[in-house]
Amino acid sequence: MIDVQIDEQEVKTMYLNKIEEKIKEIDAEKLFWDTKELTRRTCMSWGTVLNTFFYEPDFPKFKIGQKWYFPAEETKKFLLSWLEKNGSI
Repeated sequence: MIDVQIDEQEVKTMYLNKIEEKIKEIDAEKLFWDTKELTRRTCMSWGTVLNTFFYEPDFPKFKIGQKWYFPAEETKKFLLSWLEKNGSI
């Protein structure tokens, strides 16, 4: 007879690590965000983005034609820093 024991905590850890890897892969696929992606990622309306941080001098943005583009990595770093400075618990 065979007795199999599974460490549920280890399985959970492995599972969460795999999910985190996949999320990083998906995030790495986009080099730039557009306004729609920025509003989706921040869970803010475009008006809220404009009124809160869009005009900050260090917010990374580029306008090409009529469309705004935001470099994904730099924008994430800015948003985390902005949230730490402006967020309250």
